[in-house]
Amino acid sequence: MTQSDRRPRRRRPTMKDVAEHAQVSLSTVSYVLNDSGPVAPERRNRVLDAVQVLEYSPNESARSLKRRGAATIGMIVPDLTNQFFAMVTEGVQRAASARDVLVVLVVPDASELPEEKQAQLLRSQRIDGVIYLSGTGSMPAAIYELARSGPVVLVDEQIPGLDLPAVVCEARRGAREVSAHVMEQGHRRVAVIGGPPSLWTAQQRLAGYREAFAGAGIDPDSVPVLPGDYRQASGRELAERALAAEPRPTALICMNDLMAIGAMEYCRDAGLRIPQDVSVVGFDDLPVSALLTPRLTTVRQPAHDMGFRAAAALFDLLENDESGAIGELPAVVQVRDSVGPPRSDR
Repeated sequence: MTQSDRRPRRRRPTMKDVAEHAQVSLSTVSYVLNDSGPVAPERRNRVLDAVQVLEYSPNESARSLKRRGAATIGMIVPDLTNQFFAMVTEGVQRAASARDVLVVLVVPDASELPEEKQAQLLRSQRIDGVIYLSGTGSMPAAIYELARSGPVVLVDEQIPGLDLPAVVCEARRGAREVSAHVMEQGHRRVAVIGGPPSLWTAQQRLAGYREAFAGAGIDPDSVPVLPGDYRQASGRELAERALAAEPRPTALICMNDLMAIGAMEYCRDAGLRIPQDVSVVGFDDLPVSALLTPRLTTVRQPAHDMGFRAAAALFDLLENDESGAIGELPAVVQVRDSVGPPRSDR
């Protein structure tokens, strides 16, 4: 055995190493390496310098996956009519394309098969790993079996009792900050149009709202919470119920943009002006939210990056049997036109 044979083998650099060295996002690295998206020249040069310094081979990860027979991953997403879910899925697809890996997309809402049957179908296709965006807050038994035999990464949700890597955003902080913005405008009579209580996202956002209420001297238990299902029709229906109360709330805090859009639709049809008669906020920052009249104040989640990082974590598990530490991605309040001071005559 030579001296070089006894030398410990250096860990192969990953795309995440390149991103950290260049101080850019994983998606930016992918754009540069695959020439698949616009990147400012200064950032592009930082990525290329990092590739050279780290001696990173862009195709090494794909070759490693193929050596282990990994050519296909599955993604389960509840509903692609929700733009946020579609953007997460696009992030997954971009990361997979960078490694020549096929994504099998499963959308339970678009099929007659329930989520459990869809998961069984994935298992029969010999999927190498799964990215799971839960619509229920629980994990079907078939996906649990997949997790026992291969890697599963959660995105936008955490499931209590399951020690699985998850890519999420700072939902609680974002919810607290957007609610604080509403309180700072002088609102004290508010109602929450919530999400499904079983979902981690809904629980985190509600906790953030309650913290903001308490910080403004409002008893959180006095604020009505009307659970919805994250769909536009739900927002419309619940806005009608919330605004029928006497005295009428001056602000509606909606747990996602689709329900906020539904709430705004009801207000328009009911002759209520936004924000003069009622303020409305959302969560997600869908592309359409900045195009509404008035433009929607909301919380931006980095949907594309969440999907990209979930896929990167899955590939780490396939290559190295471990995923790097996955922290919460930032949630940023987008202050626009749908929030204003409450009218003094109400």
